[in-house]
Amino acid sequence: MSTLDGRPEQLSGAVAPRRKSWRLKVLLAGVVLLLGFGVYEYVTLPEAASLERENPKTTALMEQRAEEAREAGKKVRRRQHWVSLSAVSKNVVAAVLVSEDAGFYGHEGLDTTEVRRALEEAWEKGKLGRGASTITQQLAKNLWLSTDRSLFRKAKELVLARRLEDALTKKRILAVYLNVVEWGNGVYGVEAGAREHFGVSASQVTVAQGAILAAMLPAPRKRSPSSGSRALWKRAHWIVDQLESVGRISSAEASAARGDIDRLLGRTPAASAEASEEEGGDDT
Repeated sequence: MSTLDGRPEQLSGAVAPRRKSWRLKVLLAGVVLLLGFGVYEYVTLPEAASLERENPKTTALMEQRAEEAREAGKKVRRRQHWVSLSAVSKNVVAAVLVSEDAGFYGHEGLDTTEVRRALEEAWEKGKLGRGASTITQQLAKNLWLSTDRSLFRKAKELVLARRLEDALTKKRILAVYLNVVEWGNGVYGVEAGAREHFGVSASQVTVAQGAILAAMLPAPRKRSPSSGSRALWKRAHWIVDQLESVGRISSAEASAARGDIDRLLGRTPAASAEASEEEGGDDT
């Protein structure tokens, strides 16, 4: 039997295996290239060992913010004063840990419990909410990566977090984090943050001030104490509640801190409830 053009039918049927073979070769080549790229990226990622004794002179986030300022025709602003962990008020340390990474001393860079909770919350609400990034992951991103939300960046972040955990002690990771994290426009580190927003050194920060500083971290350039942010007020109160619940502060200290937060942020529970009804949701 022949086809319409006179060629044997079996020759037409032989094209399919050749096409499958060609597609398989392309697929395999793509996999090899992807694996090769992944290996290259892995081996060229920065090592963390030098941070054991040396403080980084700059970070990827600082450079990104400086470039953003230059592109906008603005003057580059950078306020940073390195301090040791012992020179930081325990009120700040406790607030940051409760707010950003309660399991910091129990995990090795990735908090699987928080990841599970974030996924469950995302499933219930139908959208991604909680970041679930540990302090170690946040430090890796700030030091070496960009602020984009790609899966590829997240993969590199996990590798670098593991390297930080392998090379440094928990106290050193926390110390570096507190000295480089963004705390406002051009403000980096807890010492500069405390001076910028409260006019005190990091060693003098109160419970209320520590809660406000920690509450700023999800969006530090938007949630400044002078911004009137309701989300900042709510988060600071939540942090005080958490500190009380885990026994870091007494009930009397918590009550006093709540009053100080209201005074520092110029808000009262009644006024904030009214603002909530008018706004219809959290600000950013």
